[in-house]
Amino acid sequence: MSNPAQPKVAALIVAAGRGMRAGGEVPKQYRPLAGQSILSRSLRPFLDHPQVAQVAVVIHPDDRALYDAATTAHARLTEPVAGGDTRQESVRLGLAGLAAGKPDLVLIHDAARPFVTAAVIDRVIAALDDVPGALPAIPVADTLKRGAADGAVTETVPRDGLFGAQTPQGFHFEPIRQAHEAARGQALTDDAAVAEAAGLAVRLVAGDAANIKLTTAEDIAAAEERMESAGETRVGTGYDVHALGPGTAVTLGGVAIPHDGALVGHSDADVALHALTDALLGAIADGDIGVHFPPSDPEWRGAASSRFLAFAVERVLTRGGAIVHLDLAIVAEAPKIGPHRDAMRARIAEICGIDTGRVAVKATTSERLGFLGRGEGIAAIATATIRLPKGSHA
Repeated sequence: MSNPAQPKVAALIVAAGRGMRAGGEVPKQYRPLAGQSILSRSLRPFLDHPQVAQVAVVIHPDDRALYDAATTAHARLTEPVAGGDTRQESVRLGLAGLAAGKPDLVLIHDAARPFVTAAVIDRVIAALDDVPGALPAIPVADTLKRGAADGAVTETVPRDGLFGAQTPQGFHFEPIRQAHEAARGQALTDDAAVAEAAGLAVRLVAGDAANIKLTTAEDIAAAEERMESAGETRVGTGYDVHALGPGTAVTLGGVAIPHDGALVGHSDADVALHALTDALLGAIADGDIGVHFPPSDPEWRGAASSRFLAFAVERVLTRGGAIVHLDLAIVAEAPKIGPHRDAMRARIAEICGIDTGRVAVKATTSERLGFLGRGEGIAAIATATIRLPKGSHA
């Protein structure tokens, strides 16, 4: 490129399709894959990539709640863009939404490809130094046959020079935006085809056989099995206790519960979320809540403990991990936890970006023994079970 400065790279993740061939009650990009949604796993390589400055997602207009639930733990995402009736129209609208940020380059990626690697992204970006467009591809290995409607073979197609296209497909931003505007109403199969129709040169770079697109329920099941066999399970524990002082409510599990006292602490003193935070940090051997959020730091005075838990979740996701299960036990004489249990489970699941079925909340007392039994404080014990890619190191 003529500009010696580092180009501003944006990533556009296309997640507006219905994906119902994969079965299930929700579009496939929101279905879980080893504890995280497929969309979440597709986003992570771009959010973690040092050259990608902006990440936006194109979603179906009806999917905002699903999108919010899938991206709770992801920072640095720009506001999602509502897509159109076709993938091509969704990309056009997504590019229009990115235009205000004035990126130099854009990477367009299918949300149903959760296994893209930083190396593939690197190769696409590097190729754009010399050409307007680039895409990862792998040589076609199978013998290709052309068939008639009745199933008869009509031709064997030479596979020399044939490649299977993958994403992300990368482009200089303004030329591909204009190409998509010019291609409105056409039925082109991918963004490289849009570029080709506009006369833009496109280069192939080495793809990755693992960078598959999940299309059917069988694809997702196979991916799940692959991740299970290639990962390791870790368990972390957390414990926290805070004294009770004057007040009218306690915050437990992110839920305010009316009470004749309040928990005392530097933050909002939510012992439940503090214990969960330490459990997750322990599972990845990444210190504890006091290391990352020291009580001597005035920044955290009165802070919502949801920020601490979201931080721990982000640390797990950054390592390619997934939260399998969270088990929380609250020790208190009062208030009664039972009436608020489901609200706590829902709030914890929301913060962590996981299904409520992966969160357990229990309550017990200390049989009126000790300071907890005298109602002088509340304690919480948490266990976090996570999956990490095999060979992951904290």
